[in-house]
This record gives sequence, C-alpha cells and structure tokens, in this order.
Amino acid sequence: MQRIAGRDVGNDSVPALTADALLQNLQYREVLQSSARVLIAVNDLFPRMARLVSSHRKWMLTHASYALHLERDPNDPETGITAARLLKIMQETGGASRNTAAAFLAELVTYKLLIRATGGHSRRTRPLQPAEASERAMRLWFKSQMSTLDCLDGGSRERQVEDDGSIFERAQPLAARQLLSNPDWTDPPAGVGVFVWAESGGVILDDLMTRPASLAPKSDRVWIEVNLANLAEHYLVSNTHVRRLFARAEAAGLIGKGQDDQRGRFWLSARLIDEYASWQAIKLEALASAFDQAVASRP
Repeated sequence: MQRIAGRDVGNDSVPALTADALLQNLQYREVLQSSARVLIAVNDLFPRMARLVSSHRKWMLTHASYALHLERDPNDPETGITAARLLKIMQETGGASRNTAAAFLAELVTYKLLIRATGGHSRRTRPLQPAEASERAMRLWFKSQMSTLDCLDGGSRERQVEDDGSIFERAQPLAARQLLSNPDWTDPPAGVGVFVWAESGGVILDDLMTRPASLAPKSDRVWIEVNLANLAEHYLVSNTHVRRLFARAEAAGLIGKGQDDQRGRFWLSARLIDEYASWQAIKLEALASAFDQAVASRP
C-alpha cells in the first residue's frame, strides 16, 4: 500500500475524491468559490493568453494540445503537437472540426504561444511546443487545482508538484484524456453551456460564482451585485458581448433582475449553481485520479 497526499492509496476504507463524494462534502461549495477566485487570479496574470483560450471548446483544444506535447518523444517524429494529431483527438470526442483545430493552432502560433519544436521531427511533420509563457500558465493552473483538492481532504498535492515537476508532466495528459473521453465534461449541462461555449464565458461564470455569500442557496435563487461594463472591461470583451450573454442566460431562467429593476442587482438560479458544482466536480475527480496515478508511477 502506498501513501499519497496524506491518503493510503489501495486502502478501500479511504474514500477517493470522486465527483459524487465531492458533491456530498460539506466543504465542497465553499472551497469551489475559493477555487473560482484563484482561477480568476490566474486569468488576470495571463489576460491576453486567457482570452485566446477562453471558451470551453478552446479549453479542450488547449488541454489536448498540451497532452500531445507532454507525451512527445523527442526521438520519435510521429509524436508531439500537430494539426493532424490534435484533430484525431477532437474527432474522437466531437470537440472541434478540422478547420477549428487548424485555426486554433494557427492563432496560437501567430501570438507566439506555440513555437516550432526543436529536434526529432521529419521533413513531412514538424511539431509545435508551448512557449515559455504558455508553460508557466499551464503549470500555475495545475497547481491551483491541486491546492483546491488539498483544501478538500488535507492533502499535500500542491507541495509535491512544486517539489517534483514531473508529477505535472505525467498527470496533465492523464487528466486531459479522461476529461476529453467523458461526455459529461465535454458536453456541459445546458445552463453551464450557455456561458462556457461563449468567448470568456467560462471565466465570467467563475466570476459570478464568487459573488454570492454562499453557493448553497436556501431558496431557488441567490442575489449578487455585478456591473456588466466592469465585467466586460475585466475580461477584455465588449459590453455588447456581455449583455448578449446575460440576455441568453436570462431567457434560459438562469439569471434575472429584481422587480425593482435595480441596476447591477441580479439573481442566480439554484439550478445554475448546482450545475456548476456538478460539472466542476467531474474535472476535480479527473485531476485527483491523474495525480494519484502520476505519483504511483514515479520512477
């Protein structure tokens, strides 16, 4: 039996951090709010980079690409990030079309978030690799998620990842492939989907989830204060984009205004909060499992 992150792996008496277990954890929704604040802080450190990977489709493309990079064998020219390999993953999940995958990589190359890989390529295929800034952003995101898991079970994942960067290098592809093969993650609940399929909609949804006093509403809604113009400015999108996003959410019964129509005062539906909590639990389960596997396979 091996001890990982303060837990005895292989001992059936120790509950795993499954999505169902997370949803039953009394601390989960409070920790989820803290996690959303950290994700926003990561976004703020790399705002223009985050803007380029801001929808759920781009999130999937980003993590699939990064998995291909970490799985690359420098001595094997048939590995690494290429449009063909990225498309293969997306076709398996239905995550993106050929044109979308190719345009995504071209955009990241244009903004120098991906660069040409050195060594181990053939004349026919020359893979790409993340630039230094992209590498920093992904590692920081991963550590932030490890910190969230630690808050839920008292583990030490974040410290272990800081001490041994190879854990991240083994875990990210495992988590990415688990999530990309899970239709409950790739096809979000309808309410969550209103936000996350839109540009910057995911981080805007994270932002909204930080605003209630609690993510455990005692009724069918919770009240928040939010200035739409400030929201647009913060996340580098237009006022029109944010207003359209809110209009779609309002039409779906996910958010709304009070009867007094007080400016900046909105309610969030309990349904949207529940869907957000359930969807995030799927991601955290995959990350917890990938971390355990990465530590267990450490040389």
